[in-house]
This record gives sequence, structure tokens and C-alpha cells, in this order.
Amino acid sequence: MKCVVCKKGETRAGKATITLERNGTTLVVKGVPANVCSNCGEEYVSEEITARLLKSAEEAARAGVQVDVREYVAA
Repeated sequence: MKCVVCKKGETRAGKATITLERNGTTLVVKGVPANVCSNCGEEYVSEEITARLLKSAEEAARAGVQVDVREYVAA
């Protein structure tokens, strides 16, 4: 797909590092499948994966985690 940010590049399958902050918790997830713009590097993560990441962040916040760095694991 055409990048909606730079409007010049095409996105390709790749990996992203996603950082989420919630209620004093910082969760960093590496190796998240994403479509990445070949021109500007903008990363697009699917709704399904985004929902999983947000759920993980919520669980980490409830557990009292302050900082956590994880590698993405597909379900």
C-alpha cells in the first residue's frame, strides 16, 4: 500500500519495535510484524496485533510492571 505519511513510498512486510506506556508501565516489544514504508520508515501494525499488544500492556500495568522489554511471539 502507499504510505499515508510521506505519500511516496510503498509499504513492505517487515518488523517494528513498539513502545507502549500505560499507567506508569513502559512495555517495549521487539520484532513485531508490520508493514514498513520503503521511503520514510513509517510502521503500520495490523488491528489484530495492535489489540494483542494493548492487552499485554494492560496486563503488565495490572501486574505492577514498570519497564519490560519483550520479543514478539505470534499466538
